Amino acid sequence: MSFWEFVKKYYIDSIVYKQGYNIVNTLTWAAILLVAAWLIYRYLSKRLTFDKKFMLYTIPYIIFGSSVRVVEDAGFLQPPVSYVFMTPLIYILVFSLTFPTLLIALRMKSLKLYFYFGLVLSVIPPIVLLSNLKVENWWVFPAALALALLLTLPYSKISKSDESRLAFFSQMLDGSASFIGLQFLGYWELHVLPRFLISIFGAWIMIPLKFFVFLLILLYLDRVEEEENLKGFIKFVIMVLGLAPGIRNALRMTFGV
Repeated sequence: MSFWEFVKKYYIDSIVYKQGYNIVNTLTWAAILLVAAWLIYRYLSKRLTFDKKFMLYTIPYIIFGSSVRVVEDAGFLQPPVSYVFMTPLIYILVFSLTFPTLLIALRMKSLKLYFYFGLVLSVIPPIVLLSNLKVENWWVFPAALALALLLTLPYSKISKSDESRLAFFSQMLDGSASFIGLQFLGYWELHVLPRFLISIFGAWIMIPLKFFVFLLILLYLDRVEEEENLKGFIKFVIMVLGLAPGIRNALRMTFGV
C-alpha cells in the first residue's frame, strides 16, 4: 500500500462524508473548531477589533475558500493534490494564507493590505470555474441572495448591530441556498441534525430553523453583558460558518457540480 493509499483509506475516507452520516466525525471537528477559534481569539483579541470592518475585509478569503472547494468538487484536481482541497485540509490551506497575511497587515498597521490580498485571491477560483464550466443554473445565486436579504430585513429592524446583521445574513444565505438545492435541484443535506429534520418536515424547515436559532443567539449576544470584542468575534465566527457553505453550495448549484 502506497503512502497516499494509506492516507486515503485511513484518513480521507474517514473524514470525507460520502454515504450516510458520521456523528463521531461531526462532533470531533466541531470540538477542534471550538478550540482553534478560542486560541485564535486569545491571540488576536489584544491586537485587533472584531468589528464590521474586519468582517467585511475577511469576506474575500471566505469567497476564495468556498470557490476553490468547488474547483475540487468539479474534478479539476487529482489525488494527492485534491486531498489538500477537501475537508478538513482545506481549512488549514485557507488559514495558512489568511492568518499570516493578517499578521503582516497588523504589523504594517494597514488592514487594507489584508483586504486587497484577499480580493486578489478571491477572483482566481471563479475565473477557473467560468473558464472551464458551463453555467447551468444562473438563477441560484440571485435567488439565494434575494431570499437571504428578505429574511434579514425583519431582523435588521430588531438589531442595530451591523456585525449581528452581517452574521444573520450569512446564515440566511446558507439556509436559502440549502433550501433551493434540496427543494429544486435534487441535492441532499450533509449535516446530521438538519438532515434528520428534513427527513421529517421537508426542505423548507431549513429556513425557519436557521432563522429562529440565529435570531435567538444574536439577540442574546446583543443584550448580554460581555466583553464587546468577544461578542464581535463570536459574530465573526457565525458569519464565517454561514457564508462559507452558503457560497460553496450556491456556486456548486450554479455550475451544476
